[in-house]
Amino acid sequence: MTNLLTGAAGFIGFHVARRLLDQGERVVGVDNLNSYYSVDLKEDRLRQLLDHPNFTFHQVNIADRSAMQETFGDLKITSIIHLAAQAGVRYSIENPFAYVEANLVGHMVILELARQQSALKHLVYASSSSVYGGNTKLPFTEDDRVDHPMSLYAATKKSDELLSQSYAHLYGIPQTGLRFFTVYGPWGRPDMALWLFTEAILAGRPIKVFNNGYMSRDFTYVDDIVTGVLAARDNPPAVAKNGTTAETTAAPHRVYNIGNNNPEPLLRLIELLEDALGRKAERILLPMQQGDVKETYADLTAIKRDLGFRPTTAITEGIPLFTAWFRNYHKL
Repeated sequence: MTNLLTGAAGFIGFHVARRLLDQGERVVGVDNLNSYYSVDLKEDRLRQLLDHPNFTFHQVNIADRSAMQETFGDLKITSIIHLAAQAGVRYSIENPFAYVEANLVGHMVILELARQQSALKHLVYASSSSVYGGNTKLPFTEDDRVDHPMSLYAATKKSDELLSQSYAHLYGIPQTGLRFFTVYGPWGRPDMALWLFTEAILAGRPIKVFNNGYMSRDFTYVDDIVTGVLAARDNPPAVAKNGTTAETTAAPHRVYNIGNNNPEPLLRLIELLEDALGRKAERILLPMQQGDVKETYADLTAIKRDLGFRPTTAITEGIPLFTAWFRNYHKL
């Protein structure tokens, strides 16, 4: 099986690639190695993969149609795992066009590439819990309305779901979108709270705690996310006939929450981090940042029923694993 993996040098993409390679599969990775966060970190991730005989890498911008076609048009791809995106809620306020290019144009390029692949069995792509915006009904379920995004990032991710729905309907391309809930773990992203807090505490700097700490997140360990991604890949949706005529069909497209089904208060995360690091954090309490939401909570009923997904890593286990990796990576 040949897997085209976008965002291969990214946090989740790296872990997905490593799991696939461990299973003996072929991975063709693509990433533009942009400078949104440390390129050195991305290259360090890649170095863990490049020695594997079943891994090849191409530095290409997924929004560049001609480059993508030239590089991958003749490749016999059996699955696409599309994780490349411009990430981050707050950065979308500063640099909105980066999100339009990467998340909208890039997604369209992947859809067109998928349409040309006669051997393709499934396209799995990353959506986000951010699509739920300011919804107050908890937990979030896939049937909830998601038409009030709180950030441009969220709007692009919901738009990706709509684009995929249309391509599944028009061309019968089996697709699954996964709404990730606050992924963390070793090799994580430096723009996310856990990394920022860890770095500041070890350096003796104060941490910024937004909404005075009264926030909660469905923190999900990266190994659980990878298990869910591959379970989705291995179970493409079929066209379901709902009526008596061939014209009455459902598009082969599904969207699932993928989280820990256990929201944790931000202040508890900080306490566990202090315990793992053996140091107390100096806290600067700040109001809610623009584009943020107060809490997230994933209803996993659908993904458990259809894919058998069940997260297994609590933050009491995951945070020490992250801090141990962080100290080792930075030689602290």
